[in-house]
Parts: sequence; C-alpha cells; structure tokens
Amino acid sequence: MTKKDKKVLAPVNAELPDTAEGNAVDEAALFRQVSAIIEQGNGKAHSAAAYVNREINLMYWTVGNCINATVLAHQRAQYGKRVVETLAAQLQKLYGRGFEHSNLTRMMKFAARFPNITILVPLVQELGWSHILALLPLKSDDAFMYYAKYAVAGRLGRRDLRLKIESKVYERHEIFDAQLSPASQIPPNVFKDPHFLDVLDLKDNYSEKDLEQSILRDLEAFILEFGKGFAFLERQKRMVVDGKDFYLDLLFYHRNLKRLIAVELKIVEFKLSHKGQMELYLNWLNEHERKEGEEAPIGIILCTTAHRATVELLRMDKAGIGVAEYWTQLPPKDVLEAKIRALAAEARERIERRRDLSSVVNSKQITDYFYEHKEDDDE
Repeated sequence: MTKKDKKVLAPVNAELPDTAEGNAVDEAALFRQVSAIIEQGNGKAHSAAAYVNREINLMYWTVGNCINATVLAHQRAQYGKRVVETLAAQLQKLYGRGFEHSNLTRMMKFAARFPNITILVPLVQELGWSHILALLPLKSDDAFMYYAKYAVAGRLGRRDLRLKIESKVYERHEIFDAQLSPASQIPPNVFKDPHFLDVLDLKDNYSEKDLEQSILRDLEAFILEFGKGFAFLERQKRMVVDGKDFYLDLLFYHRNLKRLIAVELKIVEFKLSHKGQMELYLNWLNEHERKEGEEAPIGIILCTTAHRATVELLRMDKAGIGVAEYWTQLPPKDVLEAKIRALAAEARERIERRRDLSSVVNSKQITDYFYEHKEDDDE
C-alpha cells in the first residue's frame, strides 16, 4: 500500500440519499453510497478483513456515520431497523460477514459515540476492530480512551484487554488518584486502589510474613497486578538508624518513573503510625540508596482498609506516600463491580469537593484583594 493510499477516508458529506416524498429513505441510494465507501476502503471489492487496522476501523466508522446520518435522522426506530437489516443483507452478499446486521449496528454505535473521528486516528491504526468492540460498552469516554491507550501501550490482544476492563483497572487508578493533590509527589495513573491479590490464595488468619512470602512465591502475578514498569529489588530491606535496625517489606524500582518504590504490607487497617514509619523509610532511601538522575522514592502502604478520608486529610502524597487496600478474596462479579463503582463514585465526589473548596478559597482571595485596595483608596 502506497503513502497515497494511506489516507483518512473522506467523511460523509451533505449529499446523503434523497428521501421519497420526504418520508422514506431511498434505500437503493443508501446502498450505493455505503458500497462506494467500502470500495474506497478496499480499493477493490474484496473483504475489508484483508486490510490493516487503520483502514478497516476508519471504513467501519464512515459506514456507520453514513447510515446514522441517513436513517436515524427520521427518528422512526422500527422503520430504521428494517432499512438497516435490508442494507446488511445486501452488503453481506457483496462483501462478506463483516457487514452482517450485528456488525453494521456496531459500526453505527461506533460513529455515534465519536462523531469526530480525528481524535481516535492515532489509536485506530494500532487497534483491531475486535478491540473497538471490547471498548464500545464502556459508558465513559475517558474510560474508553484510557483502555484504548492502555491496549496500545501494552500491545494487548482482545482477550487481555477484556480482562483489564473486567478487573476495573481504570476505576481503581481513579480511586487511588483521588488522594493526590496538585502538590503531590506521586504521578497519577500509576498505582491502583484496591489491589486484587486473590491469586496469592491466602488462607484465613494469615500473617504479614505469610502475605510477603506468598507475594514472593508468585512475584510475577503480583507485579502484573501492581502495575507496569516495576522491577523487584529486595525484601526486608535493612536500614540502620541510631543503631537500631528497621526493615522495609518490599523494595521495587520503577523503570519509567526512574525511582525507588517502597512497599509496606499491613494485615490491619491503616493507622496514623504507618505514616511516620514510611516517612523514615523514604528519607533513608533518599539519603542512602537514591542514585544520580533518579527521582525521590515513593512509598505505598498496602493495608486491609485504607480509610481514604483520613488519608486525604493527612496529605501524605506531598511526601510521596500513598495508601491502598488489598483484597485477598474477591466477591462475585456483580458484587465486585458494584463495590468498585461505589468507591469510584466516592472518589469523584472527594475530588469535586476539593475542587469546589479550592474555587471558594481562590474567589475569597480575589475579593479580599480588591476589598483591601478599596479601603486604601478611601483613606
């Protein structure tokens, strides 16, 4: 395929099929126009599946956009459904199963979801149509774009992408990031809350040592859950301060962030004393282990209950400390989804509340500024 061939399909213009007596869709004209779009995408009347992702996805979007603009404009659901069914039967005979009714409906949903295809062009050339189908059920556009970029960056297949969506990676990043302030030393979209550690198969009444040993036995699974870019360095990292020995549970290095990541495991709920302990560890690592060119270390406290409101008030993120829960057993899928949705909604509320408070403070500062100057003028 030449550079000349690799161009974005021309969007459907205003020359849509005329309607008979202003009521019905000219189905023959619609079929001709959609066929022309497919021919433009294929170059010849071959199956679109023979071409690369970019051309397939853009062609499917253009087909969906054309049908939406023509059929849905009449706002007659049953009539529109019959037109699409007829069109699908015609297209399928010419171009194969890729244009059966169910897939044609998905193309329409794709085009309706993103009326401006240009925002997706950098992604659609890296994702297959099966990836798009996995992403379409997502209600949030932010989630759609997050998982699309996640799939591209991780070169995920359709199955792995579905697993990431089912495990609520985006929502768990969102929950963790709710504790981050504008002055945070922790970058967003790196850590999750909660972490799913059901793969460790821990029994009841486990100890911190059991938890640590289970992680080390299945370190690959833990790192996959913890996130991308982590490399394990050391367990029970010894630190000597004032002649006393202190031991950090797990020490990682994040290649992309270029910094040490200290992980402290707790089999209890978050306590205020954990903050001081992690501050000591981070300061020691910063002084004794940080290499030239590295950023300041980050500390993550994993506990059974995060007490997120308390964590937010402590503003530990400014010192590079984050708190997250871990779940060693997962509830049924519907219960899990409900719990994550509730936690994500709560996180968004906390972020919105902080934003509103910040606006009030800024507004008061502006008012006070002008008020003080007015008094000066009166004098």
